Amino acid sequence: MENGSPARCAWVNEDPLYIHYHDHEWGVPVHDDQKLFELLILEGAQAGLSWYTVLQKREGYRQAFDGFDPERIAAYDDAKVEQLMGNPAIIRNRLKIQSAITNAKCFLKVQAAYGSFDKYIWQFIGGEPVRNHWQTKSEVPATTPQSDAMSKDLKKRGFKFVGSTICYAYMQASGMVNDHAMDCDWYTGKEV
Repeated sequence: MENGSPARCAWVNEDPLYIHYHDHEWGVPVHDDQKLFELLILEGAQAGLSWYTVLQKREGYRQAFDGFDPERIAAYDDAKVEQLMGNPAIIRNRLKIQSAITNAKCFLKVQAAYGSFDKYIWQFIGGEPVRNHWQTKSEVPATTPQSDAMSKDLKKRGFKFVGSTICYAYMQASGMVNDHAMDCDWYTGKEV
């Protein structure tokens, strides 16, 4: 912390929403199934867009998608899809909306098979967060062998919008990997 201002990763802008996300969520290990599902849906919604755009619509998503309740979302019908297509509080992309429904159904199957989604998803990194040691933003990879394996397995199970790049972003968001830059005050994994 220099001059009273914390040092943050280079990707963080000045919006308090983005600062809060960086400071309190990004890279923090998540083991709650509901939160893991929320991040899965939001990362899929990001495809082709910036995370900042998705973050600005996050509250709209929470309201429109029943608090990210996978059981309720799995039951959405065509009428609900049309309703969501008219909702300006979310990203109105039919494929992304339909993928949220598909992913909810797949999520519930994984929970049933493994006892929790948490147990399933964390196996791709051996159950413990990976701490990386990046000096600059350009060093951070878009994919890793672990995100490749996660993507392949999720696709095999029927999930949509789960390419390796999305999976790696999901791993960062859920704290499976800590990609805070070494000069970021959050690099150590402790909140400032």
